Amino acid sequence: MENGNGNGNNNGPWGHGTRGPGGKRPGNRPPDLEAVLKKSGDFFKDFKQRVPALGIVIVGIAIVFIAVNSFYTVAPEEIGVIRRFGKVVKTTSPGPHFKIPIVDNVLKPQVTKVHRIEVGFKTIDPGPPARYTTIDQEALMLTGDENIVAVEFIVQFKIKDAVGFLFNVRDQRKTIRDAAEAAMREVVGKTFIGEILTQGRLQVQQETRILLQNILDTYNTGISIVAVQLQDVLPPRQVVAAFKDVASAREDREKAVEQAQGYRNDIIPKAKGGAEKIINAAMAYREANINKAKGDVSRFLQVLKEYRKARDVTQKRIYIETMEDVLGNVQKYIVDEELQKNLLPYLPLGNKGAVSRGGTKK
Repeated sequence: MENGNGNGNNNGPWGHGTRGPGGKRPGNRPPDLEAVLKKSGDFFKDFKQRVPALGIVIVGIAIVFIAVNSFYTVAPEEIGVIRRFGKVVKTTSPGPHFKIPIVDNVLKPQVTKVHRIEVGFKTIDPGPPARYTTIDQEALMLTGDENIVAVEFIVQFKIKDAVGFLFNVRDQRKTIRDAAEAAMREVVGKTFIGEILTQGRLQVQQETRILLQNILDTYNTGISIVAVQLQDVLPPRQVVAAFKDVASAREDREKAVEQAQGYRNDIIPKAKGGAEKIINAAMAYREANINKAKGDVSRFLQVLKEYRKARDVTQKRIYIETMEDVLGNVQKYIVDEELQKNLLPYLPLGNKGAVSRGGTKK
């Protein structure tokens, strides 16, 4: 049989280029159904032989996946919060725990760590030396005496309620920063600039911490404020020189006050000691005079008593005692009675060395 294409090649009765019955090419006839079924049967036979091995692999992978996702570990500084289909079902303490794979989702906030937020400034390079940049939008505040200061401070906080911290507030750090800025503005707005720049810093920190904690508790954020620390309080850059002069004047004033206080503390005790000494001397003088007067009165009363008993004797005795007191320190001259007739009536008593004839000087 001659090839239909004239090339002389014979590819069989149904070969390529051979015309079949009716003059049609074999590529235009329908496929052999028996051959197709046979090939399908062979494919399913091979698949059935391979299914057990593939099933074992899938089951193994599933077991490993479930085992890996069924256990989790909570670090010592964390607490585990379990969500099941989006709902919080429990919290777990540090250590290994079991969960339902895929269904349970575990969040691990750090509840013992002290977190830090910077307000009014931002750390560019922790250093050393550390470098910061001021954020004027947050730092500039109006004081109670209508002055402007740049307040840079740090908020330190811990998580006291993990569930409230995770689900009651969407952006926790931004919420704390905004609330801290609002609290600081309120406290600074009631405080004079002199107190903020000098001795009032501690009070500003304490009042801000209390107010900030009240704000966060109102929203049930689950946050505990550990401390509010003023990093720096400065006047605006345009008036720094003037504020430095004011601060220097305040320091001079404080120095003068301290010196005056020291002088006062030195003088007042001395004055009090001198006053006490004078008072004690006066008291002693008074007591001595009172006792002396009492003694004189007692002695007079005793003499009066004796005088009433014997007036003549008492008078003579008083006279003698009085003359003894009077003449005890007086220069006396005793003249014999016989010689008195020959004496001149004039006696120069002013001359202590003159003695009348026949007289004796005593």
